[in-house]
Amino acid sequence: MEIKYFLVTDEEEGDRLDVYLSEQLGDMSRSYIQKIIKDNKVTVNDKVEKSKYLVKEDDNIKIEIPEPKLLEVAPENIPIDIVYEDDDVLIVNKPQNMVVHPAPGNYTGTLVNAILYHCKDNLSSINGVIRPGIVHRIDKDTSGLLMIAKNNNSHNFLASQLKDHSITREYEFICHGVVKEDKITVNKPIGRNPKDRLKMGIVNGGKEAITHFEVIKRFDNFTHMRATLETGRTHQIRVHSMSIHHPLLGDMLYGPKNNKFKIEGQVLHARKLGFIHPTTKEYIEFNSNLPEYFVNILNKLN
Repeated sequence: MEIKYFLVTDEEEGDRLDVYLSEQLGDMSRSYIQKIIKDNKVTVNDKVEKSKYLVKEDDNIKIEIPEPKLLEVAPENIPIDIVYEDDDVLIVNKPQNMVVHPAPGNYTGTLVNAILYHCKDNLSSINGVIRPGIVHRIDKDTSGLLMIAKNNNSHNFLASQLKDHSITREYEFICHGVVKEDKITVNKPIGRNPKDRLKMGIVNGGKEAITHFEVIKRFDNFTHMRATLETGRTHQIRVHSMSIHHPLLGDMLYGPKNNKFKIEGQVLHARKLGFIHPTTKEYIEFNSNLPEYFVNILNKLN
């Protein structure tokens, strides 16, 4: 068991206990922290408190973090939308609200659990037992196309294309506000937000990040957009869209907490994916229809 101590500052006063600890422990999900609190492993000034407790300046917080589980990721018979499959690669259309690989708070029900059942031992091992076959990832609330490597040679070949930015990755999303320019390129470095470890941000000294935005259709107070990535940083589209004052609809981390559609989770879909095939060395490209949740919002906006 690991024990950590925190002293609340005046700037942090008023945060919920679970939110405060989520920000201090950026590698743990809020739901996992809530479980630790529920198990009475967190004290404030030597007193057990609930997740909704509002922290005060000079509160002394102690958290007992359980030893991490030795994960043995189990195959699970979860239906997956397979767009393409051969001996080298698997292209899946991930639904919104599905985590890509197991992590604290999400040990089951992930895409990895599903592909382990489907592919059995035919997955690359480069990223270890937690992320077999996973070459790249998309956020839990982002839907759309994802490529899986079925052997190590394919994994290395696809990863090299990611590294040199030669993979085609095109997304569609809905953002707040009416975007005036038809096309915008954002070239701003992205790194971990120093004031909030749960967030990424535009950070001096961050990693190069380039996103090309294009308007598909404008509505009253919202815009349907296309984004093409040159780089693939964590939360890149979400951060770059926020940086031009048009956060994604439903994005509780970077945008407004409330929206008229009562949705939680960004309206963002990975629609197009293209790359050089590891064996044939020919360029192949896949497209995905917008999912139902996305189309329903567009219909309401029209």
